[in-house]
Amino acid sequence: MSRGTHPETHQVSRIGWLRAAVLGANDGIVSTSSLIIGVAAAGAAPADVLVAGMAGLVAGAMSMAAGEYVSVSSQADTEKADLARETAELRDQPDLELRELSRIYQRRGLDPALADQVAAQLTAGDALAAHARDELGISEISTARPVQAAITSALTFAVGAALPLLLVLLAPPAQLVWIVAAASLVFLAALGAVGARAGGASIWRPTARVTFWGALAMAATFGIGALFGTAVA
Repeated sequence: MSRGTHPETHQVSRIGWLRAAVLGANDGIVSTSSLIIGVAAAGAAPADVLVAGMAGLVAGAMSMAAGEYVSVSSQADTEKADLARETAELRDQPDLELRELSRIYQRRGLDPALADQVAAQLTAGDALAAHARDELGISEISTARPVQAAITSALTFAVGAALPLLLVLLAPPAQLVWIVAAASLVFLAALGAVGARAGGASIWRPTARVTFWGALAMAATFGIGALFGTAVA
């Protein structure tokens, strides 16, 4: 290591796949455990609960993949349109674009002379990259990646959904609802802690947040299942 330098570790580069991974796993646990609890509370046989859970896993994973792909593709289309517009403006009115870049740096605290110099040097190097980063807020880290988001969400949803499904095979039918609920809350708390740690944040607030909303979802589906089962009976 040369003198005057120090190693730095930043988690912002993980934000794209980390968001999709946490969202997918969280939805997998919450939706599948809630589905299992609701169906079991309605008085369904364990085999029927398992079939419902498997259907929820497959449908949920495909839905997550499609939703993430469409959503992130829309973001990518917007970024491409903005870059195409910026490319045309750089071609047709380079002087105005240069002054615009200089004003951006002035608003960030540089004096006009230095801002003009920085803008000129960055424009000479890669004008589009400079405008994409400093005017549009588009960088390599934040660039939309639809396929990556779709695959990550689908896989992590399936993994999250498999955890409560496994309990359907292992838990006694009489205690299935309570075992799935308790274990799923533990899974959600662990997911919140791991996601926060991977992002470099404090683990307590994300853990409490994901556990609370998971508990609320499971309680709601338990109530609906119990009422439906009673009505049918």
